Amino acid sequence: MEQFSLFDMQPEHNPSLPAPLADRMRPEDLEDYIGQDHLLGKGKILRQMLERDMIPSMIFWGPPGVGKTTLARIIANRTKSSFVNFSAVTSGIKEIKEIMKQADEAKVYGTRTLCFVDEIHRFNKAQQDAFLPYVEKGSITLIGATTENPSFEINAALLSRCKVFVLKELTTADLTTMLVHALHDKRGFGGSTVHMEEALLSAIASFANGDARTALNTLEMAVLNGEISSDGSITVSEQTLEQCLGKKTFLYDKNGEEHYNLISALHKSMRNSDPDAAVYWLARMLEAGEDPLFIARRLIRFASEDIGLADNQALLTAVAAYQACHFNGMPECNLNLTQAVVYLSLAPRSNALYRAYETARIDARNQLAEPVPLNIRNAPTSLMEELHYGEGYVYAHDTREKIARMTCLPESLKDRRYYLPTEEGTEKIWKERLEQSRTFRLGGESV
Repeated sequence: MEQFSLFDMQPEHNPSLPAPLADRMRPEDLEDYIGQDHLLGKGKILRQMLERDMIPSMIFWGPPGVGKTTLARIIANRTKSSFVNFSAVTSGIKEIKEIMKQADEAKVYGTRTLCFVDEIHRFNKAQQDAFLPYVEKGSITLIGATTENPSFEINAALLSRCKVFVLKELTTADLTTMLVHALHDKRGFGGSTVHMEEALLSAIASFANGDARTALNTLEMAVLNGEISSDGSITVSEQTLEQCLGKKTFLYDKNGEEHYNLISALHKSMRNSDPDAAVYWLARMLEAGEDPLFIARRLIRFASEDIGLADNQALLTAVAAYQACHFNGMPECNLNLTQAVVYLSLAPRSNALYRAYETARIDARNQLAEPVPLNIRNAPTSLMEELHYGEGYVYAHDTREKIARMTCLPESLKDRRYYLPTEEGTEKIWKERLEQSRTFRLGGESV
């Protein structure tokens, strides 16, 4: 009896097995390509280059699963170029030079060669330099794909000869459209009858977080594990999808009402100094597939809106959490966010900065034409000096107190006070300093 290993059951080792859904559904032309409208929409730059058949060497920079490889293949087909796929792991200098030699020969017969290098940032300097002379003389059109910033990862000489295009992560709507298409297309599950609620497709799209490959792989797993009826149809239930995802789906829509309800719950729990509730709402959002950077941005806002100068470390903590999310991603950054959420929940409170700006905003909007006082206007020309620009200005650093006795507000607002600090935390220190400054500026005793 012949035995098979899991290795034998992979499509590349057993041609009788179907290729993964993500490979079967790979678009072959621009009409089927989903996303990147800022580059491929009507009248957009990359679309125009394709239509005019004027394709330069380029770098596609974007997160995983947004269609970098697929777009390169579409370009190769559209321009009738020979397509060569390089691997940063297996392609050495010798192999690169051999392919480049073949490209030179093909060029003589009018055939263009498009070289696609996935994860080009993994190529070392010598490997990248091997492409340079052939890019310069036009023997090849190089398309590199990277998830890392090309400015830091690609040799300057090579980068200067390539046009960089930034590919954005796919939206939930993009992914949902793609999943619906996969259910009905003959390359996908179009030959079967699959019953699956649209809400579950949206849940998969949300879970995939902009990655088409993850979305299609999840859909394939869900359908293959669905319940088969007597008529041969397949039903995918919420319970089946939860098992495939390894967690509850929450049917979470990042653009829907629940999205805003949960971020509101997190914000208000922190404002109420309740770290237990705040961590719970944080977990609800992360486990439902929310973008950790979105949460981190809200924490940065919270640090200034609800804490401000009552704790100078609050903003630094929130910004550090954002950077940690950017570096680590999920799931590793969940603890970075938890640390920030607990810190912000327990920090002293002050909304003085929020109230200061909101009050100033109203005055600014209602008095947009209020002139800047002459004493604090800049006077770069003699004409401006003749018009008394800068007259009466006192350079604060020239005074013993480092404060000049002059007003910097328009005449109609000279007695207006916007920043009204509280007694909370370190803001009490700033309050004392502010009162001393105001007293001295108005002619009172020295600071």
